[in-house]
Amino acid sequence: MPSVFISPSFQDFNPYVDGGNEEYYMNLIADELIPYLLASGLAVGRNDPSQTLSQTIENSNSASYDLHLALHSNAAPPYISGTLTGADVYYYTTGVKGKRAAEIIADNYKAIYPYPNKVKTVPAISLAELSRTKAPAVLIELAYHDNPEEAQWIRDNIGNIAENLALSVTEFFGVPLAQP
Repeated sequence: MPSVFISPSFQDFNPYVDGGNEEYYMNLIADELIPYLLASGLAVGRNDPSQTLSQTIENSNSASYDLHLALHSNAAPPYISGTLTGADVYYYTTGVKGKRAAEIIADNYKAIYPYPNKVKTVPAISLAELSRTKAPAVLIELAYHDNPEEAQWIRDNIGNIAENLALSVTEFFGVPLAQP
């Protein structure tokens, strides 16, 4: 049975423009995502928000997961805060499976994200959840939480985002998406 480690952000210090924070909203998405994955026959692990990034990576690496999926939202630099839109799907530069997973996630995400032409895959080497995990890994920045419109879009689409990510993960593993 394929397995996935879900790693919602534990960055409670990243505030959303109109209240709440990145940790809170990414964990809400994970809470809705995991039942889809379990119903689809996948084994699922999850980080603990009280742990550090290194501990999260250790937990992911402690089992033989087939995919590591990190959930984040983005913020622009202070001088342009609140003005950017877009979703970035990061994968480790040389990771063939991670790149494939990122492409599937980006393609499917375009169907629900308000600015589909601003959804892109991005190779990276400096993100620890991509470079230090044993499993192929993807880190998605779902939208900009310092932009009022984007932050509200995340709040209004928790379930849609979760179902869309579940569709992508099941597509990556070649299994049908089941409803929880």
